[in-house]
Amino acid sequence: MPDLDRSLIANLPPFEGLSGPDLDRILAEARPARYPKGRAVFEQDAQARSFFLLLNGHIRVVRSTADGDRIVMRYIDEGELFGIAPAIGRETYPATAVAAVDCVVLAWPSALWADFAARYPPFAACAARTVGDRLQESHARVMEMATEQVEQRIALTVLRLAERSGRKTQDGIEIDFPVSRKDIAEMAGTTLHTVSRLLSTWEERGLVVGGRQRVVVTDADGLKRIAQSRKRR
Repeated sequence: MPDLDRSLIANLPPFEGLSGPDLDRILAEARPARYPKGRAVFEQDAQARSFFLLLNGHIRVVRSTADGDRIVMRYIDEGELFGIAPAIGRETYPATAVAAVDCVVLAWPSALWADFAARYPPFAACAARTVGDRLQESHARVMEMATEQVEQRIALTVLRLAERSGRKTQDGIEIDFPVSRKDIAEMAGTTLHTVSRLLSTWEERGLVVGGRQRVVVTDADGLKRIAQSRKRR
C-alpha cells in the first residue's frame, strides 16, 4: 500500500482531535493489511503481538470453548479498535477475529500500547470506553441468558446488530454484513432451529425480511415490543 494519509484516521474516535504531526507519527508506526472474507486476523490464544484498527469492513469475533464449540461474541465495526489484549493485561488474544467481509486494517506492535495511551489522551479515553462497552455488553448478555425467554434474547440480538451495524434501505434497516441464522443463535444462546422458526414467524408478521446471511429489520418498534416483554422463563 502507498504512504498512509492522516485523513484516514483523523476523524476516528481513537485519534479525533490530535494534531497533524501526531497523526503522522501514529501512521508511521502502522502496518496496513487487507484480509479477504473468512480469513483470521488473529487466532484465540495466539501471542498478542499487535493491536488493530478496522478501517473498512466488519470483523466477527469468535471464541472457542473447551468442548470445541465456536461462539460468535460480537462484531467489530469500522473505526473500532480490536485485538486490544494489552488494555486488559493479557499477553494472548482471548478470541479469534475473522473478516466477515473483505477488510482493511491498521496494525501496531503491542509494545507501543503503553506509549500511545500515555502520549495521546483521545486514544487512552477511547480504549477505556471500548473495554467498558464490551464488558457491559458481555454482562448484558449474561443477564439476558439468565432472565429472558429465548424470543426476547433473539429480538435483542437482532436489534443490537441493527443498531450498531445497520444501514437504511428501502425495506428497512439492513444489518450491513453477512450474518447467518447460526451466528444469531450463537449470540443469543439458543439453537439454529429456534432462530429459524422465530425469524420465519417474524417475517410472516412483517417484522423482518430474511435471506441467505441477510437480515433486514422492517418493524423495529415491533421487535422492541417483543424484546421488552420480559417474562420469566
